[in-house]
Amino acid sequence: MSTNTDETGWPGKVFTVFKDRLMLLGELRHAGPLAVIGLLVLQLVISFVPALTAMTIERLVDLLLDNEPTTVALALLGSVILVGRLAQIWSTPTSYLIAQRIDAARRVGLTELAMSSPQIGMLEQSRTRELLRIARADPEFWAERTPGTGATAQLGLMTRWVGVVVAALVLTDFAWWLAPLVILPALVSRSIWRRQFMEHIEIERAGVRAGLEADDWRRLAVEWTDGKESRTFGLHNWAVDRWQDRLLVMLSPKWRAGVRSALDQWQIAVVIGPPLIAAFGLIVWQAGEPGGSVAAAAAVLGAGWAILNLLGFADALEIEGAIPGCRAYAELRTTLATSENTSISVAQPLEHGELRPAPLVQFEQVSFSYSDTGPAVLDGLDLEIAPGELLAIVGLNGAGKSTLIKLLGGLYVPSGGRITVDGHDLTHIDPRQWRSRISIVFQDFVRYHLSLLDNVALGYAAVPVDRERVERAAAESGLDRVITRLPQKWDTPLSRTRAGGVDLSGGQWQKVVLTRAMYAFQSGARLLVLDEPTAHLDVKSEFEVFHQLAQYKRRAGVVLISHRLSTVRLADRIVLLDGGRIVESGTHDELMTCDGKYAKLFATQAERFNQGYDDRFDEGEGDAL
Repeated sequence: MSTNTDETGWPGKVFTVFKDRLMLLGELRHAGPLAVIGLLVLQLVISFVPALTAMTIERLVDLLLDNEPTTVALALLGSVILVGRLAQIWSTPTSYLIAQRIDAARRVGLTELAMSSPQIGMLEQSRTRELLRIARADPEFWAERTPGTGATAQLGLMTRWVGVVVAALVLTDFAWWLAPLVILPALVSRSIWRRQFMEHIEIERAGVRAGLEADDWRRLAVEWTDGKESRTFGLHNWAVDRWQDRLLVMLSPKWRAGVRSALDQWQIAVVIGPPLIAAFGLIVWQAGEPGGSVAAAAAVLGAGWAILNLLGFADALEIEGAIPGCRAYAELRTTLATSENTSISVAQPLEHGELRPAPLVQFEQVSFSYSDTGPAVLDGLDLEIAPGELLAIVGLNGAGKSTLIKLLGGLYVPSGGRITVDGHDLTHIDPRQWRSRISIVFQDFVRYHLSLLDNVALGYAAVPVDRERVERAAAESGLDRVITRLPQKWDTPLSRTRAGGVDLSGGQWQKVVLTRAMYAFQSGARLLVLDEPTAHLDVKSEFEVFHQLAQYKRRAGVVLISHRLSTVRLADRIVLLDGGRIVESGTHDELMTCDGKYAKLFATQAERFNQGYDDRFDEGEGDAL
């Protein structure tokens, strides 16, 4: 007989079940030993009560039949019932406390696990999104259970088996054949219930992706963040139809499985009914025969019914419903935590504080594509970012400019080549250390629904908020002129969904994120990378920002990506990115003299500007104006 643990054979299935149950019990470590021990004692008491009740009833019936005093027996029976009831009362809040502690630990652990990945590529994969959805301790569907619920149910099942053994001893004392006659049908019916429930779990697991897609359409239909387009484009009914379609894809198989389960309940009746009728009939018949014991029959009936209740299916719902989430979490730990362990600190510790120097960054034959089958966005790129230099990167849309800065920030790992920082491979540098030296303003920056102060200070969250630095950065970016018109100044929430909150125009938000970068510089960042930092600003504001950035280059490297070539003409060096490579490099005057692609792009933009075109991205005026 094969002894491997492959899941296709019964040894493998047994091993998998055993491993899953141990995994659930392992979650109890988050609840604290005192709470777990307390619940274990309470559940053991609850498990002993049915058998003890049956034995005390037997004693009471014997005394009644013999016309003997029953005070002690009644007191004992009452005590057993009272203790059992108190144990049930106390076990409910204890179980709830333990489950909540475990679920809270899962939510924290899942968040930390997702944040632990230095790169974002793994989080973009559909499989990772699916695992994150399954692993979270916030059930949305009928078959889902939290790890806390599953762990307490598994502990309860173990203690109930103790009660089953004790109750079986009561049956065996009456007749050896009663225990298997009652226990075996209960186990078979439990197995049938488990199989039916596992079908529901598998169906739900198969429908997770459709559920994620349905959630995307739901947000488009009902959430205010997408409300502008969903209403002006007439997308509401369109989104609702697709939402319903995805929900039907997810739910229809479950509905059919539910109908099948309801129709299949006759199997439970066939498995349990005849053996119980036979067992109880024989017990009653023997009790009525000469020499039969009515008291023993009463005890046996009570013990048999207790076994059926102890081997019920309610706990199996909790256990099996929690296992997929625990498996998903374990898989996430393997895939995401591995990427964290690939980062090691550089041999020489990085300097801290404002005195640390700007880094020398070099791209050496760097190639990158977003998937194994996708086209190369960067192809053998060589680039040096020198300290004390204002470097401008230009190129047409799709040239790879934004991808380049994501690689520079360590959000992706090059498919080929390497990026070095002061001679050290970036993949061998602790991401937290590297990101304390760099500040990046992305083109699709985040608009946090927090106060203005928090929106700026989050640009360098590694240090405590320094109000003086924040205000100095605001003065340098021009944000201070916006602050004077806000109702609560720095404490104004930047969201209309918050009490007293306002929204800002595109240009004002751009000043907020520029202030983030300048605050990061004030706090110790020594490489500023700005992707289209002035796209929403007018020409005057843009010139002021560029002038301020030029001041920073004395103590930091500055990388500027802009579609406005009139802005970058004052940069120390301009590189033109095309086809995933640097095809031209030099000062503005040098590139114009070469009369290459840069010169042609500059001439085209200059002609449009002379004709009165304004290529500023304008989102309209906000509440603060």
